[in-house]
Parts: sequence; C-alpha cells; structure tokens
Amino acid sequence: METLLELKDLSAGYGGKAIVHSVSFALQKGSITTLVGGNGAGKSTLMRAIYGSCDHLGGSVVFKGQAIEKADPFDRHRMGIGFVPQGRCNFAEMTVSENLKMGCYTLPAREHAKRIERMLEAFPVLKRKFRLKAGNMSGGEQQILETAMVLLAEPSMLLLDEPSLGLSPKTQGEVFDMVREISARGVTVLIVEQNVHGALLISDTAIVLEMGRKFLEGPAADVRNDPNIRHAYLGGNITKDISE
Repeated sequence: METLLELKDLSAGYGGKAIVHSVSFALQKGSITTLVGGNGAGKSTLMRAIYGSCDHLGGSVVFKGQAIEKADPFDRHRMGIGFVPQGRCNFAEMTVSENLKMGCYTLPAREHAKRIERMLEAFPVLKRKFRLKAGNMSGGEQQILETAMVLLAEPSMLLLDEPSLGLSPKTQGEVFDMVREISARGVTVLIVEQNVHGALLISDTAIVLEMGRKFLEGPAADVRNDPNIRHAYLGGNITKDISE
C-alpha cells in the first residue's frame, strides 16, 4: 500500500511545552487508524500537530512525500488534510445549505454547486434537512454536516476527533458507517474516539499512546483483543457493539 502520512520522532505541544514526545508512525492510503489512550495521553494534540494547529517542537511530518511541519493549517488544508475537531463546529443559526456554502470558502466559485451536490448524494440526510437550521438537527446529523463541510475540499486525509461523543449507541453506529463510507472512497482516516471498541471494529490499525508517547501499534483486531488493552481502555470484558 502507498504511504500517505509519515511522522518521524514528532514532538508537539503548547507554549513550548511538549505533550507529544517523539512519536513515529506511517498511515497507508485509504486506511482507518484509531488513536487509543486515556485522558491526557496526547491524542488530540497529536491530531492538531498533524494539522498544524499547535506548537511543533521537533521531528517531521511528511505528507504525500513532502515535509510539511513548517506549513500552517491553511496550507495543510489546501494540500489535502481535513480536520473535524471535537465538539460542535457548525453554524447553528444557519441552515444546512448555508453551512455547506461556508465549507466551500477555499474553493473556486465555479466548484461550489457541484461539490455541494456530491455531499447531498453521499449523505441523503443533508438533502432532507437542506433548509433546516443546523442547530435544530440531532447530534448525529450535525456531526455528518460538519464532516461534509470538511469533505467539500476533497481531502486525501481526514482527522476526526471524538465524532460520536455524546451520541446514542444507534447514532454512534451511523457515524461509524459514515467513516467506513469515507474510507471506501479512498480517504485516509485518523480517528480519536471515546467509543474505542466501536472505532477499533472499523479500523485497520490502532496506535496506543501513553503519556504522549507511542506505547503500541498494530492491526486493530490484535490491539482490540490484547488483554492489557482490553483492561485499560475497553472495560475488560467487551460486549457486542452496535457497530458490529
């Protein structure tokens, strides 16, 4: 498989203080990878380091064969890295239509209608709620909208930080289905997810962080079945998940 992103001894943090320490791994094109770790392990900081929205303190970020650690978030976005951060990030008082138009802000005007139509075809719920205010949709529908706003730029890689946070088990399953569909289109996905079991079920690879350092990396199924990982992050005995 083709390597899309490679981190080499990446350190990053805030105000000159490192939260992520010398992390190295590579992501293959079209794969889904879950970052696993407890609170404060550095998962969200690592996502921000890839996107360029925290302090780069050492090492390299190589995307499509090009070192990008000195590039700002806007440039990384234009290169093909999309980021959906944790928490609601749509314009609640604007309609779905208006939110999608806002997602086109980096694109040539001639592309707007075509790109929006693609998102409506990919996510029919957005077509049904096209004239509805985003804030009046369910949490799962808002998550789909926010992801679609990023996908309008047709990124090669998508960073998803806690996409199912606060959602019902049924709606979490819908979000995981969305992630599968995005990956099937050839987009590489890196996900941080509070429902670790559900995320690992749809992932190819898992990377475990502890105290800002890479502790373990391997096939998602192997990591999910590792007794130590099950005990530490998956609540011991795992019951059947809605996304299976």
